[in-house]
Amino acid sequence: MEVQIGVSKINKYAVSESGDTLEVVERPNGGMSVVLADGQRSGKSAKRISNMVVRKVISLLAEGVRDGAAARAASDYLFAERDGKVQSTLNILSIDMNSRTLVISRNNEAPLYLYMNNELRVMDENSHSIGARRNIKPIIQEVALEEDLTVVVFTDGLTHAGTYYEEKLNVHDEVSAAINKDMLAQDMADCLINRALKFEHDKPRDDISIVVLKVSQKGPSSGVRRLSVHLPIR
Repeated sequence: MEVQIGVSKINKYAVSESGDTLEVVERPNGGMSVVLADGQRSGKSAKRISNMVVRKVISLLAEGVRDGAAARAASDYLFAERDGKVQSTLNILSIDMNSRTLVISRNNEAPLYLYMNNELRVMDENSHSIGARRNIKPIIQEVALEEDLTVVVFTDGLTHAGTYYEEKLNVHDEVSAAINKDMLAQDMADCLINRALKFEHDKPRDDISIVVLKVSQKGPSSGVRRLSVHLPIR
């Protein structure tokens, strides 16, 4: 099998920096984690917040700290640094090679989508952003790595797409349609962000970040890991 990770993100229209920060870090056991944060406010101030959160999380994960503990530590750190006046969402997807599982950690009011056993589930349990107070815990779920497992994580820019124009994007229907087309992870992330941009008339009113993690049956036998990045320069 092969785990694919696809990411698509775009800044709020006419804003030079995205308030969303995403990083990928290798874990000590050979696994990998994807960390996504959306800082409160917008532009540079939001970027500073999300950067602070993600840096804290990936440093702990790289040292072998468990996901839940890393999320709680990042929340307490943000609370101490900003006196509880600033919040950030936080999502962590971790591939654990020892247990052959995917660990999903969520501090985000926006839901995430989990496709497994031929069923699309909406993970929308009540969840709180980090930094508002001490000891904020993430919602955590652990699932086995198996063929066609797909997880879609995003910031709230996707859920709000089209609201200004009174024609809101139906995220559930878009995710379901993309899964039925059996897309690669990157193609799926691109498809979702392109649909959001259509509803936003190509002028997104908020930062949008989308992460798709998919387990494919087919994969290279060489054992080579690959990571590709596409960064537009304007």
